[in-house]
Amino acid sequence: MSGRPVKRSLTLRGHRTSVSLEDEFWQAFRAISAEKSIPINVLAAEIDATRDVDTGLASAIRVFVLNHYRG
Repeated sequence: MSGRPVKRSLTLRGHRTSVSLEDEFWQAFRAISAEKSIPINVLAAEIDATRDVDTGLASAIRVFVLNHYRG
């Protein structure tokens, strides 16, 4: 457990992007996508579509993961 963010690649609506997430958040994000039986890129696109324009994608994913496990 390093706690340092690692750059990860995603494809959102046909274009490549990257997010920097800590391993723990990335693993939790992957687990949620598996639980929902949807590809991680689809889940990321859903989060991207609903996030505030002032919120970065990595932050939106972290909050999504946190809220998922809180709920």
